[in-house]
Amino acid sequence: MEKAATLLGRILLGHIFLLAGINKIGGYAATQGWMEAMGVPGMMLPAVIALEIGGGLALILGFQARLAALALAGFSIASAVIFHADFADQMQSIMFMKNFAMAGGLLYVAALGAGAWSLDAKIARQRSAVPSKAAMA
Repeated sequence: MEKAATLLGRILLGHIFLLAGINKIGGYAATQGWMEAMGVPGMMLPAVIALEIGGGLALILGFQARLAALALAGFSIASAVIFHADFADQMQSIMFMKNFAMAGGLLYVAALGAGAWSLDAKIARQRSAVPSKAAMA
């Protein structure tokens, strides 16, 4: 159950970033304009897209998952504060809380790792299977 749950959790957490990054490519000008209207330089959009797509894929695959999760958690919190802090607007309040909830899940991945069904675990197993030079001497 734990192996499947960690895999499913990573997929559910990662897919929202992956899809958001892809959608930003399709709506590049509109996203850039919205960012600038909120006081964020539009020239940061390529970095945002790279983080969302790269971090989302890394999380889904379980590759460098702790680092990806930390980066995406920080991004989620920053996005909530910058773009969704209009608490008079119910939808923005929901988006704010969603971002903080996602950050919480991402911090779990950062703390506990990607789980057994991940590239991180596969790499660790391969490294432990290779005898060290000291053991061979």
